[in-house]
Amino acid sequence: MARAGIQTTVVGSYPIPHWLVASPSEQALIDATRVVLHTQERAGIDLVCDGELYRFDVNHPETNGMIDYFVRPLAGMRAAIGFQELQDYRNQPGMGFRAKPPAVCEGPIGHGTLDLMAPCARAKRLAARPLKFTLTGPHMLAKTVLDRHYGDVAALAHALADVLAEQVACLDADVIQIDEANLPGHPDEWPWAASAANRVLDAVRTTPAVHLCFGNYGGQVVQKGTWAQLLEYLNALHVDHVVLECAHRPAGELEVLSELRADIGLGLGVVDIKRTEIESPDAIARAIEQAETMLGAGRVRYIHPDCGFWMLKRSIADAKIAALVAGRNLYEGRSAQA
Repeated sequence: MARAGIQTTVVGSYPIPHWLVASPSEQALIDATRVVLHTQERAGIDLVCDGELYRFDVNHPETNGMIDYFVRPLAGMRAAIGFQELQDYRNQPGMGFRAKPPAVCEGPIGHGTLDLMAPCARAKRLAARPLKFTLTGPHMLAKTVLDRHYGDVAALAHALADVLAEQVACLDADVIQIDEANLPGHPDEWPWAASAANRVLDAVRTTPAVHLCFGNYGGQVVQKGTWAQLLEYLNALHVDHVVLECAHRPAGELEVLSELRADIGLGLGVVDIKRTEIESPDAIARAIEQAETMLGAGRVRYIHPDCGFWMLKRSIADAKIAALVAGRNLYEGRSAQA
């Protein structure tokens, strides 16, 4: 039906096993990570991820720590938020999805106690297949904290990028992916967002990637925008491939990605994480065929869900990744064991 070589992957997060929430410990976290990786491997996922369980917080088990995990340990950040700071934060535009900042930046950004090497090494030890490690990008982190020091969100983003770059330079994973879920709603900020992202991407020793989506909280679309508005940003990235939300987007929007730089691989979202219905392998195969017909054979390098699975039940996530692999195999004429 088509050329071979499209890889399956996940975007990052996976549902947290209930027993980790009920009885958290370091060993329970290791065991949960092993389960999530093994589930993906048994399903046939080519590039697996630790489910971002390394961000698990017993005090906030309902979230995946996309912001708090990264900013609160940093030097120059304060987690205690005062009344006036809450008021100031809530009056900022674009913060309707958060009731309070994860931290207040009150001094120069430094590493503090942030340690991305440990969770990456843990996942690497447990994974039997090529591993992706994910972290939140500097644009989103800068947009969600309350700045009392830099006085300019772009300057704050670049300071965060410098710290993240030093951390990712030490990571041993086959793919390092930064996630930027706020930029799609603020495409005019792309020049400084791309500059900050590239500081991190340039430090990756293996394969750098960027994921963008339009929001993933409670099955809702948080950001309004289009891929056409982000094309300049995408083409400015120092990246091997991009991982994009496509299944929950208008069908005709995909055509604009024909203008993506030829050396940037396309990661195509073919599983809708905002729906609990399980996609059929045939539907996934048709989505790949439509993309390759529109963009050209060989343009799609990865297929994956639109975003992370952390809001869904494990049984649903498990079924969706099995369908993802079956759909790719159907499209390429692979056997189930391939």
